[in-house]
Amino acid sequence: MSTVKESVDVDVPLHSAYNQWTQFEEFPRFMEGVDSVTQLDDRHNHWRTTIGGVTREFDTEIVDQLPDERIAWRTTDGDVEQKGVVTFQRLDDRRTRINMAIDFRPEGMAEKAGDMMGVIDRRVKGDLRRFKDFMEERGREEGGWRGRITPG
Repeated sequence: MSTVKESVDVDVPLHSAYNQWTQFEEFPRFMEGVDSVTQLDDRHNHWRTTIGGVTREFDTEIVDQLPDERIAWRTTDGDVEQKGVVTFQRLDDRRTRINMAIDFRPEGMAEKAGDMMGVIDRRVKGDLRRFKDFMEERGREEGGWRGRITPG
């Protein structure tokens, strides 16, 4: 297994960042290579990704969820083996730190080579940076947040 750890500070309140992150079906808007995420129920999602021309599908299960604090998941079926956690830390009334840690098993020569060259680390860092931009731009456009919490 390989591990990726990244974090980003987002200029939105903690509750807003957490609420947006629980809207899993919007992940393709800021996660590179994610074609779709279909929420099956409160704890299960089906993912379709295309990375380097390779399409993969897999299911995930939320194994731990504490509102405004953390979401942990693991794959349960499909072409990908991973587990991870994203945590949300209040910095002040308007800023939140998001920390992500993912353990995954690279499949095939291309993924193993990409992992060794830091491609996965850069992709996760880019996804968090795009989430930051997505959140901060939406916050300015909408003048605040009206997110929802997915029950855990």
